[in-house]
Amino acid sequence: MNFLDKLIWNNSIKDWIFSLAFIVGAFIICYIFRLIGKRLKKVAQKTPSKLDDLLLMVFKTPFLSAIMLLGIWVALARLNFTPEINGYIRNSYKVLIILNITWFLVRFSLTIVDKYISPLAEKDNEKKIDTHILRVIKRAIQFLLWSIGIVLSISSMGVDVGALIAGLGIGGLAVALAAQDTAKNILGGVTIFTDKPFRFGDRVKIDNVDGFVEEIGVRSTRLRTLEGRLVILPNNKIIDGIIENITEEPTRKVIVKLGLTYETTPEQMTLAINLLKKLPSEISEITKDTVAIFSNFGDFALQIDFIYYIKSGKDIFEAQSKVNFAILTHFNENNLKFALPAQTVYVEQYEKSK
Repeated sequence: MNFLDKLIWNNSIKDWIFSLAFIVGAFIICYIFRLIGKRLKKVAQKTPSKLDDLLLMVFKTPFLSAIMLLGIWVALARLNFTPEINGYIRNSYKVLIILNITWFLVRFSLTIVDKYISPLAEKDNEKKIDTHILRVIKRAIQFLLWSIGIVLSISSMGVDVGALIAGLGIGGLAVALAAQDTAKNILGGVTIFTDKPFRFGDRVKIDNVDGFVEEIGVRSTRLRTLEGRLVILPNNKIIDGIIENITEEPTRKVIVKLGLTYETTPEQMTLAINLLKKLPSEISEITKDTVAIFSNFGDFALQIDFIYYIKSGKDIFEAQSKVNFAILTHFNENNLKFALPAQTVYVEQYEKSK
């Protein structure tokens, strides 16, 4: 008997070699198409249309996977196996084909979102939260398509999906009861996306947590505090609490209480108030809406209340520093003295009568 005619698992060595050649040929075809794809990508980048880039991006990997699956299928189909093994092969290939199609649909959907919808949201800075909405949409698309693909794959193997779901009903009920908080957080995330109480990058104060919004997720929201710490807040706690959006404030109100000594004359007090009212003309970070009044006779000083507003978008700490430096400079130049806490004790001397 010829060596090539020797049987191994009901197939001759020659048949095994031919089947292996089909698989190797599929690899070679994939490699060739991969090289062609790289050249086509360079050509597509030079064209004004986005459609060719989209098609190359979507079809490339699933198409190569389909070629490999076809090559392996042809290689196995020409071999003789037992009915049980043939059944396993058919069912496995049904699953692989469904998953490959699902993979293609997921890539196609996500590419459409990235190429055509994401740029529209990024053009307008006022719609920063839309970036997170798109992220949630993309995750939802992935979850939905892969769920459908997995269900169809299980069904293609002859499993009764309806009976399987019904059998999991009792367990699903227990899981649903245990996952009430998760459901509340997801609904809270939907509420945040629809109501838009804050956007990505906003500085907010929630439940005494003051920080910048780093990420708005389906289940939780991440804040980066002023100390640089990352705080993760469940969405249901956010919608049930009080949200203070600091970024949305038109101006930042600052109240400065100044105390001058009791030796200050009325003319000097008037001068001090006028100097404070002129600060907006010197410091561009604050508005013209200032208030400076002689508010009180304190225990140790004549009190002046100075109220000013820092413009939106300006550095708050730098603006406060500039205002304080200006007050210190002007008051020192005009010999306006700040008071310190002090007490004057009067001792009466008397001669004790005998």
